[in-house]
Amino acid sequence: MSSNVKRNLVLILMTLVCTQLFADQPFFDDGQDPKPTDKQWQRVESLSDDFDGTELDKSKWSADPAANGWGWIGRPPGLFQESGAVVEEGNLRITVGKLEEPRVINGHEFKYHGAIIRSVNPGNVGMYFEARMKANATEMSSTFWLMTPPNSPRRLELDIQECVGRTTDQTAGWAKNWNQIFHSNMIRRATRKQPEKEQLQNSVVTETKNSQRYYVYGAWWKSPREVRFYLDGKYTYSIKPNVDWNVPSYYQMAIETYDWNPVPDDGGLVASGNWDQRTTQYDWVRTWQLK
Repeated sequence: MSSNVKRNLVLILMTLVCTQLFADQPFFDDGQDPKPTDKQWQRVESLSDDFDGTELDKSKWSADPAANGWGWIGRPPGLFQESGAVVEEGNLRITVGKLEEPRVINGHEFKYHGAIIRSVNPGNVGMYFEARMKANATEMSSTFWLMTPPNSPRRLELDIQECVGRTTDQTAGWAKNWNQIFHSNMIRRATRKQPEKEQLQNSVVTETKNSQRYYVYGAWWKSPREVRFYLDGKYTYSIKPNVDWNVPSYYQMAIETYDWNPVPDDGGLVASGNWDQRTTQYDWVRTWQLK
């Protein structure tokens, strides 16, 4: 083998290695990676999915809204249905729509359908969470968040991204721009021991409506007292709770209805939109920890 051939083989191998290393790192813009100089990001496979298969990986995700003690079937009039989520063409896709007939469950009427996908395994302090998501364009939501389990004594919610696809003249005044927003919450829900709900939040306006293109939404749970949020790989803001946020939490990807952005009486785009308008798409969900 000639020296030129050997040199070319070495260059090819080096390129392949560098490409693989790049692919196996979080999505950060140049100079935005917050990892310490003596650490590296390691992918957490049990909480990561590129959705390259043909069905939901049940070792990682559950589409059953009531499974594992969660018991939440949706906020009326939007019902979570397991059949609403499919994996195809490299995406997790959740399509909303109008039910063929209204359903009454536990005294509540449901007219529309969405879905919720939850992780089987929890994330924890120190991890970096990210998803490449394109929101649906309807009055319903597109979300990416973390929640402590139902049996947890501390009910902590970490919303990395929460938006709707469309606002109307019925939308609450404070939410008129929620179809073009990167919005994050940290919510300590009320319990018997702590009856007062506490909520911290931050947001910025996005370049386009959330339904017009994919965005990468990320959050580094840096410590029990700080979470840093990233949009398209760029640091955007931090939220610093005044209590320790240190309870293992599970991914939630919920497409639901809100009373502050109600579906119009005629069903709006939830009922009349085309498939693309009614579908939230997750290209991938990835989780990292420092080693």
